[in-house]
Amino acid sequence: MSTPLPPTTGLGSFLPLDTLFDNPVFAGGFGLGALGAAAALGRRGVVSAAGLIKRRLLVDVEISKKDESYRWILAWLSRPRPTPGFIASKLTRRHHFEMHTPPSKNNSATPYRLQPGYGRQIIRHDGAYISVERRKQNTSNHTTGEPHETLTLTTLYAQRHVFDVMFNEAYSLARAVEKDKTTMYAVEMMGWRPIGEPRNKRPLASVILDKGIKEPIVNDAKEFLASQKWYVDRGIPYRRGYLLYGPPGSGKSSFIQALAGELDFGIATINLSARGITDDLLAKLLTEAPRRSIILLEDADAAFVNRQVKGGDGYSGQTVTFSGLLNALDGVTAGEERISFLTTNHIERLDPALIRPGRVDMTVRIGEASKHQAAEMWTRFYSELDVDGSKRSRFLHRLEELGLVPCEGQPAKFRTSTAAIQGLFLFNKDNPNRAIEMVEGLIPKIYEPEVQEGIKVRA
Repeated sequence: MSTPLPPTTGLGSFLPLDTLFDNPVFAGGFGLGALGAAAALGRRGVVSAAGLIKRRLLVDVEISKKDESYRWILAWLSRPRPTPGFIASKLTRRHHFEMHTPPSKNNSATPYRLQPGYGRQIIRHDGAYISVERRKQNTSNHTTGEPHETLTLTTLYAQRHVFDVMFNEAYSLARAVEKDKTTMYAVEMMGWRPIGEPRNKRPLASVILDKGIKEPIVNDAKEFLASQKWYVDRGIPYRRGYLLYGPPGSGKSSFIQALAGELDFGIATINLSARGITDDLLAKLLTEAPRRSIILLEDADAAFVNRQVKGGDGYSGQTVTFSGLLNALDGVTAGEERISFLTTNHIERLDPALIRPGRVDMTVRIGEASKHQAAEMWTRFYSELDVDGSKRSRFLHRLEELGLVPCEGQPAKFRTSTAAIQGLFLFNKDNPNRAIEMVEGLIPKIYEPEVQEGIKVRA
């Protein structure tokens, strides 16, 4: 009699689990896989827990190089600070530096500072440890090729107050460095950037204008700055515009620089004729101008001259339209809280719509040099060499003889500028007598082409 066969139907016929688990090779592999999965889950759990702890216990601040505070923080981090204690001194030891050398303006020793280099370092300030990481980004400035940078500051969440302390100290340090300085800004790509190092403030008294010209503008600007609430309460846009016109060299730009120093403002200049300055960009620049800065649009008349002339590279000139300039100055989207100056040598070329009230609130002519200006400039240059004023009298008399200034109610025969007089004095800064002898050189020269042996020259 034959032995009955085991049943061949059911799940066991397809998945002989007992046989598989009895196989030592399979059992060993399954065990290793289970251990690997458990280890992976454990590792993920540890990483997640560490990330949670980091998010709960740490706080960080990222500062882009595009932000103005970037250079403040770098300068602040460059300052030496005491690190009492053996452990603190080891943790905060610096190993990476970067040299920063501002442009030298004279023959004295060039100042420099060692600021944090790229990488991570730890500092201790106000009882808190702060991780400072400076990194280069993959992106860069398309114009200069300079890579973008960021600073990341990290500390314990419970000590996050240290960031306010840092930023306030960095801002105060920057303000102290720029005290008695005027910061100049120019357009770069889609925004503003400082030009070089801040310049020494120009004293208002160093700009000598004719009687009754300087004081009204200064007083009006100061009154405007003190009247913000008055403007807001009445729903009037809080902005003020000035137009200075007159011949070249009369002192328009110099006066604006001196006014900026008097108001403790910077100067943000826009060249309307520059490539890439479009209507939208102009509106953006005026809206996002650096705080406490005078916006200066020089030679406004030149922005719309020869618009159709194309250069050799096909560039057809300016891209700012007249309507775009009007809207940027006084349109619906025009920015507020600003003081703007327009200058021109040819006011007759400006459209009346540009200089109407609301866009230009005060129009002032700064003209040719007057006798008053010549006398004041002489005193400023030669007061120590001409104590009794006799040489100044001779100088002024010589100006009248040559018809360079009005005399006895008669208009001047020739026109000269304060820039020309200053150039004469600078050339003879220690010799007033020679300056008097050279007064005739102030008569404007007419340059006409001449032909000598087939070559054109200028007289």
